[in-house]
Amino acid sequence: MEWANKVLARRELVIPILVICIVMALILPMPTWLLDFSLTISITLAVLILMTVMFIEKPLELSSFPTILLLTTLLRLALNVATTRLILSNGHNGTGAAGHVIEAFSGFVMSGNFVIGITVFVILIIVNFMVITKGSGRIAEVAARFSLDAMPGKQMAIDADLSAGMIDEDTARARRKELEQESSFFGAMDGAAKFVRGDAVAGIMITIFNIVVGMIIGVVQHDLSAAEAAHNYTTLTVGDGLVSQIPALIISIAAGLMVSKAGTTGPTEKAIVAQLSGYPKALGISSGMMVLFALVPGLPFIPFIMMAGITGSAAYFMPKQREKERVAAMAAQQTAQVKAPAAEATIASMLSMDLMRVELGYGLLPLVSSGEGNRLTEQIKGLRKQLAAELGFILPSVRIQDHLQLAPNGYRVIVKEIIAATGEVRPNMMLCMDPKGQPITLPGERTKEPTFGLPAMWIEKRHREEAHFRGYTVVDPQTVITTHLTELVYDYISDLLSYAETLKLLDEMDT
Repeated sequence: MEWANKVLARRELVIPILVICIVMALILPMPTWLLDFSLTISITLAVLILMTVMFIEKPLELSSFPTILLLTTLLRLALNVATTRLILSNGHNGTGAAGHVIEAFSGFVMSGNFVIGITVFVILIIVNFMVITKGSGRIAEVAARFSLDAMPGKQMAIDADLSAGMIDEDTARARRKELEQESSFFGAMDGAAKFVRGDAVAGIMITIFNIVVGMIIGVVQHDLSAAEAAHNYTTLTVGDGLVSQIPALIISIAAGLMVSKAGTTGPTEKAIVAQLSGYPKALGISSGMMVLFALVPGLPFIPFIMMAGITGSAAYFMPKQREKERVAAMAAQQTAQVKAPAAEATIASMLSMDLMRVELGYGLLPLVSSGEGNRLTEQIKGLRKQLAAELGFILPSVRIQDHLQLAPNGYRVIVKEIIAATGEVRPNMMLCMDPKGQPITLPGERTKEPTFGLPAMWIEKRHREEAHFRGYTVVDPQTVITTHLTELVYDYISDLLSYAETLKLLDEMDT
């Protein structure tokens, strides 16, 4: 047990060592006992991955799945190379030349007829290559595209909740990180699906090479008859193909389940059973159809009548079970309300309004969702801290939202549902002003500063250093909006410092 503890203490070395072993298997010959053990590991890993995918709540719980897919594909290819070396070297000695696992698979599936084995092997490749892998790859591609398109809106919602005080900075950071991981995951899954498709193509080519080259070696070098060479090398090759394609098929199913459950939460079996059993009428109609099939002459009666009984029983008992669950949930809710009565929402709360709100045109959304540190939401948070320190006044939460009726680069500030000010900024430019009031000689778009109406100019970011060198004042669009908001707070502070806000200030004071 001491060596096991040492291995667990250095678990970061496990994956690099496994990768090195896979690479060595591509180069060095492998004994049959080690090959049997490695094939067993491959099958075990495939089943473990499938079961893990079945029980995870959401895809991001197994975000390393693309890497796992690559490693398992490399493992199968390395084992294919190792078995090919053994088949071509020792195939003339009989069907046990590549180990007991391949011999057992070939004997069980082929049943003494290599045509049956070849047919099963080809069908497995077709199912894997044409159906499961192709479908899961398409789902991953569409999911990655939709996830990327929806990212700006989701980031805007996170920043809006943050600016409104509904969530804290740590929660917002965690949600942004999860959003980035989701987009990266589906993008990686889109590319990882190509591993399995390439593995299927490689399996076909390896099978053809093993049969053709093996028969040539057996007849020419080992003086076997054509029938004996065909039996030995075909049996070994098809057994090798089955042992490699069955884990590949299992992992392909896991990949399909992974990308297809992107819109659902909870373990796969709970989601499927809950949704399929949610309509008792559908189960009842299905039961009736199975009864009709059972009565058709020539069709087997017992299987259809058994399925009719199962679906009919589900249709009868499911509504009662759901009613019991609904009553239990209502009782639990009433108990919780008795223990901790929640404050009911009044009509006044439904009519509540934002004390201050900033509405942006769609062209200014990057000022909020930008990945840079100088976001508008962060500047507004800094403004609230500044006002609290200077005036002893805590500015209420400022909601930021988009408004499609505004000009793309326009914004407006709403105070108690009344438009207090409007303005325009250029999201990808800098506002340049001369403190001396002289004309600005840099190239750009002449305008007026929206807060004080001073002459100004929008310049490209590349002219910022030159503007600073000439003594001009240069600010970004976020600062322009924040400055405008600051002046409006001073103008409307008597309206913002209401009775409710005064009570909040008094509650915050030390008694």
